[in-house]
Amino acid sequence: MSEKSISEKLKEQLFYNKKSGLLSLDEIEFEKINEYCEGYKAFLNKGKTEREAADTAIQMAKAKGFEEFSFGKTYKAGDKVYINNRGKTVAFVVIGKQPVENGVNITAAHIDSPRLDLKPNPLYEDSDLALFKTHYYGGIRKYQWVAIPLALHGVFAKKDGSVIKVSIGEEENEPKFVVNDLLPHLASEQNKRTLAEGIKGEELNVLVGSRPFKDDKGSELVKLNILKLLNEKYGIIEEDFLSAELELVPAFKASDLGFDGSLIGSYGQDDRVCAYPALTAVLEVENPDKTAIAILTDKEEIGSDGNTGLNSDFLRYVVTDLARMQSGDGTVALRNSKCLSADVNAGLDPTFADVMERKNASFLNHGVVVTKYTGSRGKACTSDASAEYVAEVRAMLDNAGIKWQTGELGKIDIGGGGTVAMYIANMGVDVVDLGVPVLSMHAPFETTAKFDVYMCYRAMYTFMK
Repeated sequence: MSEKSISEKLKEQLFYNKKSGLLSLDEIEFEKINEYCEGYKAFLNKGKTEREAADTAIQMAKAKGFEEFSFGKTYKAGDKVYINNRGKTVAFVVIGKQPVENGVNITAAHIDSPRLDLKPNPLYEDSDLALFKTHYYGGIRKYQWVAIPLALHGVFAKKDGSVIKVSIGEEENEPKFVVNDLLPHLASEQNKRTLAEGIKGEELNVLVGSRPFKDDKGSELVKLNILKLLNEKYGIIEEDFLSAELELVPAFKASDLGFDGSLIGSYGQDDRVCAYPALTAVLEVENPDKTAIAILTDKEEIGSDGNTGLNSDFLRYVVTDLARMQSGDGTVALRNSKCLSADVNAGLDPTFADVMERKNASFLNHGVVVTKYTGSRGKACTSDASAEYVAEVRAMLDNAGIKWQTGELGKIDIGGGGTVAMYIANMGVDVVDLGVPVLSMHAPFETTAKFDVYMCYRAMYTFMK
């Protein structure tokens, strides 16, 4: 082999080169990654809604010795607790050796995903068919949600205080639901619509049945039969829809993609692909120097507002309660804290490469993505992390041998997006986004790389330990 030239040596020393992390991966390492991702796929299948993801996470934490936080009780270093906020947002905490007032290490990911919510009064009959009216949640491309199998998840909350869980369509022997589309033979007028208007919001009506009640007298007999079936199974009446939270999600299971099985396809990977690494990392942390907190939160897809979103004071209260337990000041604790906002970035898709600026795009299998800022246009609605904190994160990742990359969310004036980072930064916390690149983000079936998922886990664990 010929000796490298001076310029080649200088390039190796000075250039920033992105390359696939799989190039240096041996079979033993890939098996470890594959095993980890089997657990991730199981988590995706169990937690298709924010309630289910929160419940699944709590059960996993209990199995690792976590107990529910009791206000007023004093916890010592190494103790593990969780704080459940209305069954939709959960903070998992491992008490550190240092006082909480010295700062905590926070990872924050969201467990809500785009979906179709039922309207408060959803059930109707038309042309001898029973349907649900829906109101889409989050930034969906509406045309992607037609003619695919859907499952119904959620709860009925009754006036007597009881809450009834619902899950229909996930098992092979269970019926599915569907939003029907117009056949191409009759779609000449629909074809004139823009892509965004190809399917309109009020056209996302879900077919739920066609069999009428046996008595052939009267109207709305198909609707009546649906209500009869629901009453027999759940004990509900139509009025109970008014206090229900019911969501329609794709009925697909998480699965390997590609001949080589190196990729994962599933609904809800934004942002459970970061929530699972944050969760599993904090569950493995033992006796950290600083208190470690992994918070899995709701409502990110619609702005993080509401009392289960990170634009609320929930995280502030968690840190304050922990500091108060040690007679410390929560505000001081937040100022001394650091955070990895665990959210996804858009991976470069070669089919649609024109929306990305390649030098500042993220690639599948190149490792976890550090995103200094998100937002849109002139960095609107974002937290722009400081150079000092980004350098600190760089050093942490490199010292641990974690494969990572940097990326923006597309070309400057094409669009943009946001994460929970700015809400945590508003509390005085140093924060930067760190997550997994995703293809087909917000679609009913998103794509990630197993290597990146595992690098995200390693980054979270290194940060919190």
